[in-house]
Amino acid sequence: MKKIVEVLADREALTQRLLEVVQSKIQAAIIKQGICTIALAGGSTPKALYEAIATCDLPWEKIHVFWGDERYVPPDCPDSNQLMARQAWLDRVTIPAANIHPMPTGGIDPATDAVTYETELQEFFKVSAVKFPNFDIILLGIGDDAHTASLFPGTEALQVSDRLVTVGNKDGQPRITFTIPLINHAHCVIFIVAGASKKPALAQIFAPTGDAIAYPARFIQPNGELWWLLDTAAGEDLQPQTA
Repeated sequence: MKKIVEVLADREALTQRLLEVVQSKIQAAIIKQGICTIALAGGSTPKALYEAIATCDLPWEKIHVFWGDERYVPPDCPDSNQLMARQAWLDRVTIPAANIHPMPTGGIDPATDAVTYETELQEFFKVSAVKFPNFDIILLGIGDDAHTASLFPGTEALQVSDRLVTVGNKDGQPRITFTIPLINHAHCVIFIVAGASKKPALAQIFAPTGDAIAYPARFIQPNGELWWLLDTAAGEDLQPQTA
């Protein structure tokens, strides 16, 4: 695993650096294999990145967009990760509708919808039930509790090792989420972190030893590259590195 940690001056600088890195990874994947697969993060922090990407001139027909997790709400709900990404980015560019792969949240059973999305991933990537596909890019954030995607401290989702997609749980509210091994099979995982409230979680995540069940972002150790891009408010106590 190649690990890169960069601390940027502020959120504007963070967004600009994110844009540079993500564009570079998109273009490299398209050159290598003709398409790029990217899984998006939810929450407020990546919104500025999505708005910036929407202004770029990219070969949209070669980019396939997925989500790493989703609240179990209708796609037009203000809490929907899909809605945020569509408004900030996807509805503002000429990406084909078939290239957008949202998590299904319209049923009555999150577990069934998790299986549906897993099946879609297997069919798209042409992998069998015992294989994990390799996303080109997975974007992630962290919460103040060190959760990432919808992998929350002490929850059953952290134990799932034989599935691509499972059900996460946030205070009794179901989510659909990528599993740890699916994330770790990515070519490039990029954590986007901003704000001083994340500093205690980051101290636990970056500690030499620690409890990943209590601080789930510690589980993310991808086969490919691991990027941590942070603003100074979040990352001022961390040492930049490339290793």
